[in-house]
Amino acid sequence: MRVDWELRACSRKGHATYRPDEADLAARLTAATPAGPSWRCLRCGDFVPGEPRQSGPAQEAPTLLRGRALRDATVLRLLALERLIRALLMVLVAYAILRFRRSEDQVQRLFDRAVPAARPLADVLHLDLDHSPTIEHLRHLVHTQPRTLLLVALLLFGYAAVQIVEAVGLWLLKRWGEYFAVVATSAFLPLEVYELTERITFLRIGALIINVAAVAYLIVSKRLFGVRGGAAAFEAERHAESLLEVEQAADLEGRRATSTDAAQPADH
Repeated sequence: MRVDWELRACSRKGHATYRPDEADLAARLTAATPAGPSWRCLRCGDFVPGEPRQSGPAQEAPTLLRGRALRDATVLRLLALERLIRALLMVLVAYAILRFRRSEDQVQRLFDRAVPAARPLADVLHLDLDHSPTIEHLRHLVHTQPRTLLLVALLLFGYAAVQIVEAVGLWLLKRWGEYFAVVATSAFLPLEVYELTERITFLRIGALIINVAAVAYLIVSKRLFGVRGGAAAFEAERHAESLLEVEQAADLEGRRATSTDAAQPADH
């Protein structure tokens, strides 16, 4: 079943109709219907009855994601949400360590309550807390010296900060965010491989596969590091999906053809 990403976006945000100041181009984007004059949505391509939501010069029309670019944006924002949830969990763990690092008994009781409470969220994220390497490390930290716990808490805060920056960049669909996500995720891959050499679990294998797939997806689909033509090819692909630019090109081609026909000598 094919997902119509444009219609999904329009159902949430509304249609994006636009009347260009250029008369020839405006004529290509409007049509007479039984419901009255209709304008073509620049996102999904459907004709929408009523006045356009915006108007102005064609070069000032909103740039809208369509086709594959819109699908990729949805994937990136889901990845951003996953990073944000992970950062929140790291902040909570770091706070708990700082709050109770000088009381081993309190930490043990907190840990015993926190793990069962986190199970519903872990089930949603398909995390196995019983065999999670993170939980195992935390169990050992319960009996660690306060100074070491402080260092661990600071490292967790730092890791959470990295995840938040990554989430923001991906959610805003910034190219720097895509590069940051690739570099940040790749930096932890050697650690995940090392953990597999100590103990192989389905959770560790799954996490490694997901992270490798995410890195590969970002590099290939976003043409990072010069792959598949790099940024220039990526921007060209986005412009090729723009409905307004396609109509502009068709209008320009039509006017050129008309000029050429007019310049041809008449047959006698």
